[in-house]
Amino acid sequence: MSEKFDIPFKSDMVPKILDDDTKIQFRCHKGISCFNACCKNADITLTPYDVLRLKKRLGMTSGEFLKQHTVPFEMDGDKVPGIKMRTDDAGACLFVTEEGCSVYEDRPAACRYYPVGHLAMKPKDEKTERTSYFLVEEEHCKGHQEAREISIGDYREEQEVEPYDDMNHEWYQIMLKKKSAGPTVGKPPEMSLQLFFMCSYDLDRFRRFVLSDSFKNTYLLEDETYAELERDDEALLKFGYRLLKHVLFGELNIPERKGIWEKRFEERKEVFELRRQAEIARKQQAEDDKYKNDV
Repeated sequence: MSEKFDIPFKSDMVPKILDDDTKIQFRCHKGISCFNACCKNADITLTPYDVLRLKKRLGMTSGEFLKQHTVPFEMDGDKVPGIKMRTDDAGACLFVTEEGCSVYEDRPAACRYYPVGHLAMKPKDEKTERTSYFLVEEEHCKGHQEAREISIGDYREEQEVEPYDDMNHEWYQIMLKKKSAGPTVGKPPEMSLQLFFMCSYDLDRFRRFVLSDSFKNTYLLEDETYAELERDDEALLKFGYRLLKHVLFGELNIPERKGIWEKRFEERKEVFELRRQAEIARKQQAEDDKYKNDV
């Protein structure tokens, strides 16, 4: 039995599993009759590194990019948040032009891989996942009729997907671990889902969170680490993965200040007691008002 993740379509048909050495016949170029057709009917799920590259390319904060260029969706039954590229009313990518993609050098991983899909599978008796590939053949795409044969490994190198795979690898691992663990992990609480969204996509907000006094009073990190997280988006993204594993799966890989949770519990206990007393007073006042109206 294997757990699967990252199949970008819903179908009862099981795709033929391919590897880096598999040869495919495909070429896309400006002179092809279907040029831009795939971009005019776009359904692109974005990964964390996609957002990092695109928000830098556009000179935006992550919050601005998310608001202007993405739409949210739920990736599974537990409402784990994902995002897709926003399109126009006709379904076309907002970055497509007659000349092609206006953000081509920083296009998302799904665009780079097309027409190759990839999936991570974790065999039940193995500790690590395996990455495999499959071919997507859509009727509109004429690239499969081009007289060029290339291995998937060479195609991945040509499309420069390696940095994307490297930066997204731990994120896929988190998704795969949650999926394979199933009920043993349980449905993430709302706060964990918000943390997942912030760590994955809203890097600038996550940076403010990490550099806040509240975070520093909870986690014990070196000054050099905080300085790196303040200036380096890639380091911040990788740290976000560590924090998600820490929170979602109890992988205690970020040192915490001694006694911090006991201190927080005591502080919250006082708040809860004040709330309880206020609720008692409110109910008592409501009872007094009810009898006052009966007199």
